[in-house]
Amino acid sequence: MTTARTATPSTARAINDRLALNLLLDQGPLTATELRDLTGLSRPTVADLLDRLGRSGLVAVVGERGEQRRGPNARVYALVASRAHLAAFDVRSGGVSLVVADLAGRTLAAADLVVEDPGADDAAAHRAAADRIVSVLLDTARRAEVPHLHTVAVGAPGLVDPATGRLQSTGDLPAWHADLLAALRELPGTEVILENEVNLAGRAEYRTGAARGRDDFVLVWLGHSVGAAVVLDGRLRRGIGGGAGEICFLPVPGTAALPTATGCEGGFHGLVGSAAVCALARAHGLPADPAEAGADDAAAAEAAVRAALDALGDGLPGGPFLDELAERIALGTSAICVVLDPGCVVLGGEVGRAGGAELAARVERRLAGLSPVRTEVRAGEAGGGAILAGAVLTAGDAVRRDLFGEP
Repeated sequence: MTTARTATPSTARAINDRLALNLLLDQGPLTATELRDLTGLSRPTVADLLDRLGRSGLVAVVGERGEQRRGPNARVYALVASRAHLAAFDVRSGGVSLVVADLAGRTLAAADLVVEDPGADDAAAHRAAADRIVSVLLDTARRAEVPHLHTVAVGAPGLVDPATGRLQSTGDLPAWHADLLAALRELPGTEVILENEVNLAGRAEYRTGAARGRDDFVLVWLGHSVGAAVVLDGRLRRGIGGGAGEICFLPVPGTAALPTATGCEGGFHGLVGSAAVCALARAHGLPADPAEAGADDAAAAEAAVRAALDALGDGLPGGPFLDELAERIALGTSAICVVLDPGCVVLGGEVGRAGGAELAARVERRLAGLSPVRTEVRAGEAGGGAILAGAVLTAGDAVRRDLFGEP
């Protein structure tokens, strides 16, 4: 016979505190009456938790509200967003973008930094590059009058081992990536979280973008390279070694060779990576020369897709280009769908974002002819800052786990 257990008073208080804090975070300032209505808690319980959270510095009175009320105005309570601060990084081969944000996820300051690759043999230069990035981070925080960063979330290309947190390159990433992580982990009292950049973009789509309300979906990232974020049953799936979603290595028809353990040129990347998209656009008579545009492959591919959309209906080659691009995307996506059956695929990255609903619809139609698994295809909504947005969400979750006592 088992004995039924009820929550202890301290456990019940912690649960109620988390509930109120999350409501204040999601909905903004609220009165005690509004908190009672939203939580279903009693008047004394709400008064007690507001007093407790006020003494902890997490909640403060920010004003009064007197409409539809007799007697004294009602106090309005808000989360103290300055209680803790966080930072987020989008780390690429040629540089970084970073933001400093408050507890509510509001950006306080941002910076971009170009980092030249010093070369594989110059260890001192790689460490110097990492130290310069950390210096820019701290200067950005000081500019926002932030004295201390509670948590820093870093999105980087490559495999992130879930057990060790180490970054393993799947290509020719510069050595300063690893040095940057080491330098960040030397910041006193700051937690550092490393995550694959496409997984962070997937988190942004799940929480605030095209996959809101769906517990099962796959984000297919179409940019300089190709990757996927897999969310099943509301959980991000990383795989045993962090390799879930490395679809750039997926063997598909139409490539000149097969991928290898150290190179994805013969895989799905060779069909829909930005360089391949640029070549396809040029074959259809669309402008897609990165050198002429003064841009990298990803930006040139994005511009080519936008040009194709603009050319629709004018007798120009926009339609055939988009059809062939959709065919290529559907080849790799169909393999994902027949294995995972996510029900929804979101197209992100520069190419997915540029193609929008038009490209998504063409991929969905072609996918329906390739796979017996019914799959909706949506255009990503998290925008060009999806990786940074996901990093802010990830860092914010970590801060709240610490401050709110969330599980």
